[in-house]
Amino acid sequence: MSSFVTSSARVGCTALGILFAAGSACGQEAVRRLPSSNGAPTLIVFITVDQLTPDYFDRYASQLTGGFGRLLKGGAVFTNGFQDHGVTETAPGHASALSGRFPRGTGIIRNDAGVEDPQAPIIGDSSMTGASPFRFRGSTLIDWLRTRDERSRALSVSRKDRGAILPLGRAHQPVFFYSPTGNFTTSTYYADTLPAWLQRFNARRVPASYAGRSWDLLLAASAYAEPDTVPFEANGEGFVFPHRMPADPAGAARILANYPFMDEVTAQVALAGVRAERIGGGPATDVLAVSFSTTDAVGHKYGPDSREIHDQILRLDRTIGAFLDTLFALRDSSKVIVALTADHGITSLPEVYMQRTGQEARRVSLSPLVTRARAALAPGGVSRAAVIFSDGMLVVDRRALETAKIDADSLVAAFVRDARATPGVLRADLAKDVARDTMNPIMRRWSHSLPPDAPVEAVVTLQQHSVWSAPDVMIAEHGSPYDSDAHVPIIFFGAPFKPGRYASFARVVDMAPTLAYVVGVSPTEVLDGKVLTEALRP
Repeated sequence: MSSFVTSSARVGCTALGILFAAGSACGQEAVRRLPSSNGAPTLIVFITVDQLTPDYFDRYASQLTGGFGRLLKGGAVFTNGFQDHGVTETAPGHASALSGRFPRGTGIIRNDAGVEDPQAPIIGDSSMTGASPFRFRGSTLIDWLRTRDERSRALSVSRKDRGAILPLGRAHQPVFFYSPTGNFTTSTYYADTLPAWLQRFNARRVPASYAGRSWDLLLAASAYAEPDTVPFEANGEGFVFPHRMPADPAGAARILANYPFMDEVTAQVALAGVRAERIGGGPATDVLAVSFSTTDAVGHKYGPDSREIHDQILRLDRTIGAFLDTLFALRDSSKVIVALTADHGITSLPEVYMQRTGQEARRVSLSPLVTRARAALAPGGVSRAAVIFSDGMLVVDRRALETAKIDADSLVAAFVRDARATPGVLRADLAKDVARDTMNPIMRRWSHSLPPDAPVEAVVTLQQHSVWSAPDVMIAEHGSPYDSDAHVPIIFFGAPFKPGRYASFARVVDMAPTLAYVVGVSPTEVLDGKVLTEALRP
């Protein structure tokens, strides 16, 4: 039915990730085993690639001569790594990366309830929705570092606001993301004005300089096995190389996010911040979080089987390689740790999958069911927002329904019944039943997604290879609990780690406790993750 990896249950102190639980016997034992902070790494570089599946590393292995190649050859590579939660999207994935906790603990369960916050306006761009981590719960690696030494600092940079904000949780550290105006900026949650170094960078108008430039193949066409004539890509328009940027500088800045050049600019901003903020300059351990987002844009538009995604991965490989080369010239590489993962993977375009395999894959929408449920609200004057279906989750405002004397249980039961009868749906479950069946890998991942107080009444899982999408929108999607969306790279690089490939089951929530262990700090709360000891040098 699915390609889930079902790990055996863990026992003892690590079963629930309580290796670092403050005050527990396990926590005290762990602290005693922690290495001394003397001589600890001065910089942790945490790279997240938005929508990166490890399959690409196997497909393009001989062509990866930059950053990916360097990390794969010299790093501790967990080939069986996963975002082990149900809604495999950008916000939940980034929130878990440096917190060591599943979405049920961070409170970030889906994109559209991620960082949007009108009370934290974006500096210099009133057209963007404000953003902050106000929904984020708990702490992250930078908080643990600062608990030990208040001199520890962090810098986080991404094209996406959620990609920059969530790796640092609620910490008031420098966070910058891209505005379609062509500037990198932040929100008033972090500052009232942009720092001088970023103002200088924006004044160079680097995004506008790509006006009129073409995205063409990095290598000769013979180096790409994928056809460039797949009409299902890009919704049937502009799916053949080259892809030209608008000649208008403002237009080029607006759509830069869809081109590999966006990653180059992101790396430039991160390096400019490292220099100006002296990140990794000592004496305490600092964190540099960089999230590269173009793979997500390209993957959605053209799909994971396209020539475009192949070329994007090769270009990002070179971008990360140049980024690391510059970083290691700025900082002592022997005191730098690099970790790399992804927030999620990607499912093939259903049309491409069906053409390739002859098996069924659908685009599924439950909009008619939502419309039907909302129709029951109108007589009671209840807002349509009292019933929301998003990312496979039915969210209901029970208090609003109770005030209008609407039976919420009946409404939810009808929705679940109709969802189960919808073509392309594998199962629909009441949220209260999810935790009772965690031996099922689908339910396990759903259970990791749902905080106890979340107003989620039901979850719907599609058949494998089907996606949530309108039937007439041909883009690739992710967000499911299947391995295609959950399988991600987990790589550690640096002096504390033994290079090699590790087949043991690993999760992104294991990365933060592992990094905390090697730099000698103890997390300040119970985590879901554990230390990946097999990758550590004696």
